[in-house]
Amino acid sequence: MTSSPDEPLPPSAADASPAPVRPRPPHFSLVRSLTPADFVTLLNAVSGISSIFCSFEYGLRGERGYGLMAAALVLVAALADFFDGRIARRSRRYSALGGDLDSLADLISFGVAPACLAFGLGMNGGWDWVVLVYFVCCGLSRLARYNVTAGDLADESGKVAYFEGTPIPTSLVLVLVLAVLSYSGQVGAELPLGELQLGPARLHPLVLLYFLSGSAMISARLRVPKP
Repeated sequence: MTSSPDEPLPPSAADASPAPVRPRPPHFSLVRSLTPADFVTLLNAVSGISSIFCSFEYGLRGERGYGLMAAALVLVAALADFFDGRIARRSRRYSALGGDLDSLADLISFGVAPACLAFGLGMNGGWDWVVLVYFVCCGLSRLARYNVTAGDLADESGKVAYFEGTPIPTSLVLVLVLAVLSYSGQVGAELPLGELQLGPARLHPLVLLYFLSGSAMISARLRVPKP
């Protein structure tokens, strides 16, 4: 049965109105929204990505300088990660995306870059792959958990007193170990502890340092005071 032209429309139809159209943002609005601390965070990411490229070059060319540069760039990323929060607090300028930007940059610089460096220096057996993927996934999970739980762990002033699990930048210790090995030429077939053939794939026992580091990151029982 159809309604006549004189009958009022149902309330739902009468009250319906088109959804408001979101105005288009101005050009480069994302860049304009970044704070000085965010640009330092981007330096963290740039350093991590550059470290990955240096690890690729080392794997292709075998030139020691690329291995050392890959390690040095992770150190630069760590310095940027150290200063970005302090710059934000001192300037009292925060962006809504700053926290997520920091986590993504940390994943690149302290998760993917150290794993690529290990692979480039010779930890490239099948079981090495498994351990390095595990390490990166632990770092990813660690960062995600911090983003979700930071509000619950913060005190009345908003400061988080401790980390649950080791922070992902602690992978800098692994990078420093590999930098020493690269400098001394103990890479590839010369890696300390050699290699093992376990079933269908190879394992370099040295890669187990990455397994321990990743496991420490996801340990909720391990509490590390936050500076």
